[in-house]
Amino acid sequence: MEQNYKFTIAYDGSRFFGWERQPDRETIQGKLEAVLSRLQGAPVEIIGAGRTDAGVHARAMVANAALDVKESPEEIRDYMNRYLPDAIAVREVKPCAPRFHARYKAIGKTYRYTVHVGEVKPVFDRKYVTILPYVPDVEAMRRAAAALVGEHDFAAFCGNPRMKKSTVRTVDSILIEQRKDRITFTFHGNGFLQNMVRILVGTLLEIGRGYWPSEKAAEILASRDRKQAGPTAPPEGLCLMKVDY
Repeated sequence: MEQNYKFTIAYDGSRFFGWERQPDRETIQGKLEAVLSRLQGAPVEIIGAGRTDAGVHARAMVANAALDVKESPEEIRDYMNRYLPDAIAVREVKPCAPRFHARYKAIGKTYRYTVHVGEVKPVFDRKYVTILPYVPDVEAMRRAAAALVGEHDFAAFCGNPRMKKSTVRTVDSILIEQRKDRITFTFHGNGFLQNMVRILVGTLLEIGRGYWPSEKAAEILASRDRKQAGPTAPPEGLCLMKVDY
């Protein structure tokens, strides 16, 4: 009998072309579906809570898929981890309600972006940080970030110029912290547009290095014009930390 399952998945996105299945390209969704289809003996579609970009990582992506298999949730998890690449791990498999949908039922997400500002290049975690050749002004970035918190039209921070759906989102918090040679940007909100977190970080870093004043963030937000915002920060520093339901 078919059962809907909820999956919690961690992955190193360095060598993958993002989450979403693409022909002739290695993606997270594609790898998961290939293993689950092998287990079931029939095609399986897995639905993710979001679509992380190429090179972006996740500690706790949530997904769901309907399976008709005899294995227990623990056996499904172990089977997947046996055949998935080392860069993808299924942390948990749980039966869930038939109507549970990983994307539509999500009410919040936490993303963290990490930059390295030390004098000596990182060796062991170089694939998970963006290396900066300067040290940005954290207080200036915090002042700028305050203008971005709340419910706003984030069109200026959307990487899809042909976006037809609403670009209004609520960002509950932006926490910017510096610890030794690391600066982290932690975003929590009800949802994020394509490339939104990376564009927000790119904009805050432009302010942090003194290219713009802190007040510029509010002007960019009000403009609703992507060309007014900063560059899209590189993917390697970004990680999906948590999905709320």
